[in-house]
Amino acid sequence: QVQLVESGGGLVQAGGSLRLSCAASGRTFSNYVMGWFRQGPGKEREFVALCNGSSSFTRYAVSVKGRFTISRDNAKNTVYLQMNDLKPEDTAVYYCAASNLIATEANDYHDWGQGTQVTVSS
Repeated sequence: QVQLVESGGGLVQAGGSLRLSCAASGRTFSNYVMGWFRQGPGKEREFVALCNGSSSFTRYAVSVKGRFTISRDNAKNTVYLQMNDLKPEDTAVYYCAASNLIATEANDYHDWGQGTQVTVSS
């Protein structure tokens, strides 16, 4: 069990950048695969990125590959999502989540943060 709190969302112009943070409380953060998901207006929740415990493996949705970077600092119990070249279609509530598996399916993640709003204007 791990508690997660996202921060760093906000309003940004198209082409701009934001860095989201997800702070974890708990003693076993480094054991978890961490993922980022998002849910836009009128859309289903979708996978964005994941990172394994040692940061040796990452995976990205095709829609964000080359623009977004997931990273983590286990000493700080924090995972990040650096978002560059933002587009209006990136507008969504972004959630971080923890899993015991390397997976892109939301059902495989057992703990979730509350979400942070990212709005990209055109």
